[in-house]
Amino acid sequence: MTEPVLHSSHLFTLSLTVDPNFTDLGETPYGRRRIAAVTGGRFEGEELKGTVLPSPGGDWLLLRRDGVLQLDVRITLKTHDDHLIYMSYRGMRHGPAWVIEQLNKGEKVDPSQYYFRTTPSFETASEKYRFLNRIVCVATGRREPTGPIYDVFHIL
Repeated sequence: MTEPVLHSSHLFTLSLTVDPNFTDLGETPYGRRRIAAVTGGRFEGEELKGTVLPSPGGDWLLLRRDGVLQLDVRITLKTHDDHLIYMSYRGMRHGPAWVIEQLNKGEKVDPSQYYFRTTPSFETASEKYRFLNRIVCVATGRREPTGPIYDVFHIL
């Protein structure tokens, strides 16, 4: 088997604001389901920067029984030059119980203490940013008291 060699370039850093008043569906057959509204944010990179539209946008969270937080996020980006980009990603966050407890309290924790990764994808009608429709990305995340922050990388 040939192991893949991955090369990447930083696409942008994304900071989100999330409404702390989420909808809690309770224990489902898959775990505890919560839905949180993404209320805005910003993104900035060398080729791409702008804001996150406040609505519609959300995070369909699932706290699995094994302690893994599964993310399913859908947002709309608006570039500084007025192009719209739909961004969605799935991912997961997990770590030692004491780290997750601190994160849940809104405390700042060194991101090396937990695993937080996502796989963003994009969809746009913009000719200028159409390259986003044809790339694969991964992101590393960290949870700050103000909301999640992701460094999004284009896999070359």
